[in-house]
Amino acid sequence: MSGNATSMTVLGLGAMGSALAGALLEAGRPVTVWNRSADKTKPLVERGAVAAGSAAEAVAASELVIVCLLDDASVREVLKTASLAGRTVVNLTNGTPRQARELAEWVEEQGGAFLDGGIMAVPPMIGRPGAFVFYSGPQDVFDTHRAAFDAFGGSNYVGEDPGLAALHDLALLSGMYGQFTGVLQAYALIRSEGLSAVEFAPLLSGWLAAMGSFVQHAAVEVDSGDYTQNVVSNLGMQAAAFENLPIAAADQGVSSELLAPLHQLLLRRAADGHGAENLTSVIELLKK
Repeated sequence: MSGNATSMTVLGLGAMGSALAGALLEAGRPVTVWNRSADKTKPLVERGAVAAGSAAEAVAASELVIVCLLDDASVREVLKTASLAGRTVVNLTNGTPRQARELAEWVEEQGGAFLDGGIMAVPPMIGRPGAFVFYSGPQDVFDTHRAAFDAFGGSNYVGEDPGLAALHDLALLSGMYGQFTGVLQAYALIRSEGLSAVEFAPLLSGWLAAMGSFVQHAAVEVDSGDYTQNVVSNLGMQAAAFENLPIAAADQGVSSELLAPLHQLLLRRAADGHGAENLTSVIELLKK
């Protein structure tokens, strides 16, 4: 096999790709880098990386190839220029489970091995406490390279199915954006009266922390499919009370469109005869 088996290649040097390459250099790994705009390689070359003149050259330099590009289409566009035989491609580009499965099949057809990944960090966090990455694909491939992956943060292997890393990634992001939605709606209401969001923030942080137990309680109900146990504030009552949120928002000159989808789901679920259940049962309306 050509190239140094202990070296690593990073394709794509945006903010995240540069952070990944930098973390590998900090860990003492030999790193080859490539980017469509060659000027982005300079800071990493100054730190010890080797810049390749093409993606094909970069892939040839190392057995392990980390890909962090814009999207699935750009990943395929770049990889198709190189020989993947004998290479392990680790795709850390944000994507979907379907895209990961299809890319895994294509890479394997080219004679390479494939792992997909989901990065749960922003670039400044890479290699620092709190950062972690999901990986999915062949267990033996993950185990072989885990020591290298640990340079990025915690390495969480989630299964042989290549699509599972993206699934975990997007599920966590769904929860995050749902929380962000509520926070922004809360601040919009507070600011509608000229009050300080900064002064309100400790109240909101404390309230959300107190509501954190919902995550575990809901998980038990969702897995069991039973939403009738320990009902304290039933769905029907919450559907009725929820009506005050859009009414108050309108009175305050604030849009309630961030909350509207949940309101409609609550009303539908109650109308279907599930008003006595826990709010968690609204998940049944999300199943296709």
